Amino acid sequence: MPLTPMSLHELTETVLGCVCAALQVTAAQVPGQPGCPCRSCVVPGQPAWDWCDDPCGDPGDGGQLSVNLIRLFPTNPFPNEDRSVMGSRNCPMPTTTAAEIAVTLLRCAPTPDEQGCPPSCDELDQAAKVLHVDSMTVFNALYCCLNGSEPGRRRGRKYVMGQQRTVGPQGGCVGIEQRVTVALPGCWPCPEDSP
Repeated sequence: MPLTPMSLHELTETVLGCVCAALQVTAAQVPGQPGCPCRSCVVPGQPAWDWCDDPCGDPGDGGQLSVNLIRLFPTNPFPNEDRSVMGSRNCPMPTTTAAEIAVTLLRCAPTPDEQGCPPSCDELDQAAKVLHVDSMTVFNALYCCLNGSEPGRRRGRKYVMGQQRTVGPQGGCVGIEQRVTVALPGCWPCPEDSP
């Protein structure tokens, strides 16, 4: 079924806001844990890794949180990809479209000092702690947010949590990428055929 023009963007904005809010709550509960980065946005395509320092001037606000679309595909039943040939007389359109999105959270990674010595074990341990807490926070935020994010549905959206992986360290950045596939039920009418 066709989708409303804003359904995908509204989903990505909802996910971004939910994850950012969860990071703020976690920062208040876990000593030394940074909150939501000041650079938080929905991005077209893969996020650029160019904002891992502390651009806002406040400790802990550095890094980047982004949400982007990986792919959009028809499903029947969700989350199985529907490979049916469309346009035949007796073939109904898929009832659901799936959006696979990625949530990427990047933080500063410990780097060698001015003499070229590697980061200390304490610095690496602290960076690992931040990464691990971020990992659980993002996972939990998606689980809680998507369960109640679709108005009019008692049980929330249909979704499948995908793989979460560590990305980096590279270019002074390290973080996580969490994928999730979300059902976007269609309800937008097709344009009328012109005579």
